[in-house]
Amino acid sequence: MKIEDVYGYIALNLENGRKRFTQKGLAEKLKGSLSSVNYALKPLERIGCIYKGNKGFEVIDWEKFLVYWAAVHRQTIEYATHVPENVEAIEAGAPSPSLFTACSGAKLYYRINPSDYGEVYVYGGSKEIAIRFPKKEGVENMVCFVKPAFLANEKKVPLSLIYVDLFNMPQWYAKEFLKEVEERLHGILE
Repeated sequence: MKIEDVYGYIALNLENGRKRFTQKGLAEKLKGSLSSVNYALKPLERIGCIYKGNKGFEVIDWEKFLVYWAAVHRQTIEYATHVPENVEAIEAGAPSPSLFTACSGAKLYYRINPSDYGEVYVYGGSKEIAIRFPKKEGVENMVCFVKPAFLANEKKVPLSLIYVDLFNMPQWYAKEFLKEVEERLHGILE
């Protein structure tokens, strides 16, 4: 179990209306240790986005939680290549085990599309993607990240993770997407 999985699991549940958790419950769900869960929660408690009580903890500031997660988030690239097609063609050709994130995820799953963009980011499906999009020279515009454990049973990337991934993108258009994703999250998490 990674710290990233703790934050991802909390975020998934926040989007479904759950704000209270137990450390033991998280450790069991994520098949990790209680000490790892407590280690992941320490900075969240320190900055005041969770309140720890006798019977668990509660997320009291989801915005701080997401910003903190975004600041420490690190994706591992499993495969990347240049595809000499537009993003719509790349998205249409992506194999089914792939879960879209960043701009593609915002557009395809949540109908958020404030500007054009030039890369497709996905979680999982790297073997299938390598077959469909073999390695080519040029600017990498098809990027596959290692799929985190908390996404194992998900059919789409949660909006909170799309926020976190957009936060970590250097491209100018990521900020345009980030604004709209944040507005949508306000409607879900308030």
